[in-house]
Amino acid sequence: MSVNRTMSEIATHAVATECSRESDQGLAPIQPGATLGVVGGGQLGRMFAIAARQMGYRIAVWSDEAGPAAECADVSLVADYSDVAAGQSFFAQIAALTFETEKLPLDLFRRVPAGTPIRPGIRFLEMSQNRLREKGGLQAAGLPVGPFAPVRSLAELEAGVATLGTPAILKTASGGYDGKGQIRIDAAEDLDQAWRSLNTDEAILEAFVPFVDEISVVAARDVSGQCVTYGPIHNTHRHHILDVSYCPVDLTADVRRRAVDITQRIAAEFAVVGVFCVELFVLADGRVWINEIAPRPHNSGHLTIEGHATSQFQQQVRCLCGWPVGSAEQLKPVAMANVLGDCWRSGPPDWGSVASRWPQVQWHLYGKTEPRPGRKMGHLTATAETPAAAVESVVAARQVLSHRSNEL
Repeated sequence: MSVNRTMSEIATHAVATECSRESDQGLAPIQPGATLGVVGGGQLGRMFAIAARQMGYRIAVWSDEAGPAAECADVSLVADYSDVAAGQSFFAQIAALTFETEKLPLDLFRRVPAGTPIRPGIRFLEMSQNRLREKGGLQAAGLPVGPFAPVRSLAELEAGVATLGTPAILKTASGGYDGKGQIRIDAAEDLDQAWRSLNTDEAILEAFVPFVDEISVVAARDVSGQCVTYGPIHNTHRHHILDVSYCPVDLTADVRRRAVDITQRIAAEFAVVGVFCVELFVLADGRVWINEIAPRPHNSGHLTIEGHATSQFQQQVRCLCGWPVGSAEQLKPVAMANVLGDCWRSGPPDWGSVASRWPQVQWHLYGKTEPRPGRKMGHLTATAETPAAAVESVVAARQVLSHRSNEL
């Protein structure tokens, strides 16, 4: 069975499910004072909860393990997602439901009582949980993705490499993030080792994309179909983890238009109600290809908190509750730098120096108690007169935080 046909069958079932759930589009918006539910207890849930509280809502968080979102919640449930009784109790308290991670069982959402909005929605979540479904669904919709092939055996990997060539990237079809669950293949003799190392039953082989830029576009679409976008946002990675983002980006008008158009087409094609992000590659000839999508607020969109009239998390609350989207106007050039657990390796970070030397830098910590190398502990943002000046501020401040002044 082809990837596209599989995606078509999934979408047919999902559209019917989504239509029955989105019949609440004609209902009045959910008023402040109501309790909003979020599944997942990480930093994205925490920042959603902070935005929702500022807008007058109560928050209920359901996570399968203790996490930082619970600190900002009115109701916190820590229980396995398969716990039916716990789910019934949780759903009984909420007026609408969203999620902060893709790594969730779909059965959980199918147990949500009819009439409770789930946004962005089951269909979009299901597609994003599997790279083959995602790439196949986007391709079937006529959206630009790089060459890829499904891999479920060593023989299929060999066939895929014969077609796509090397270098290529072999990734698990589901799971994996920040570079985990993927292996670069440079030569045919690497195939047996690569397939055994990945230790999976289903993978995707992606042709290496000779991109010249990595960008993202964050979008928010409300129940009426109005869609606003942030960006494009420029992203740089370090060790496969997002390192620095800034906006606006110096792109040609054509590249900017293509990136925004792709994002808006995804929003309309998959009837998204909520906030999502599209990560994109810019090629040397000006083409723009989709790398992957995130059916939720995105790390690169954290800069919208200081940089834009309405943050991505405020938009998430608006869309979930049935309000019109807010303005996505950019107020000033802005940059964000992730703060990883590595910043604690020489002792507590030097927050005092940041506060005194970079008054324009804002810090956001996620409430995680155990700093580990590569773990996202928070982020820094700064606005400035130019994107370069904003980047300079957050990078310099972060280097002082981690006692690495020799890298300045």
